[in-house]
Amino acid sequence: MAARPRGARRPTAGERAKAASDARRTVARNRRAAHDYFIEDRYEAGLSLTGTEVKALRMGRASLTEAWIEIDRRGEAWLQGAHIPEYLQGTWNNHAPRRKRKLLLHRAELERLAAKVQAKGYTIVPLELYFVGGRAKLEIALARGKQDWDKRQALREAQDRREAARAVAAANRRRN
Repeated sequence: MAARPRGARRPTAGERAKAASDARRTVARNRRAAHDYFIEDRYEAGLSLTGTEVKALRMGRASLTEAWIEIDRRGEAWLQGAHIPEYLQGTWNNHAPRRKRKLLLHRAELERLAAKVQAKGYTIVPLELYFVGGRAKLEIALARGKQDWDKRQALREAQDRREAARAVAAANRRRN
């Protein structure tokens, strides 16, 4: 156990609980995005959700695999195709699982994203849905689509890195 510095106090139970609630807790991750796209810029966006959606997310239930982000004519960003299943204890006012959800971004970020998406080959993809400090956040990325040969090249490079790591580990085992 590490010694505390002189004069430092131990955190109270409330301070520990606050630190735990402020920690980033991932609900869903879109692992396919890194395979299908070159990720250029990342942004953190808030989500406008209903109560039953928040409760379903707190249970750790969501999917971003078929989700995409669209910017409408009014300059608002919307999360489309994300699946947040109905809350099991919800009543007649439960949410629709695949409804579109508004993203909360600064105006300058929205304008920058809209300008880039107008350029050929760029799109906005969701990467990760998580809670920070009790609020649901979505990490989104400005991305460029990969061609099939790009994907094969990335897989080949990953396989080469794994083989090199195995060779180094085997050499270290033989040396010891």
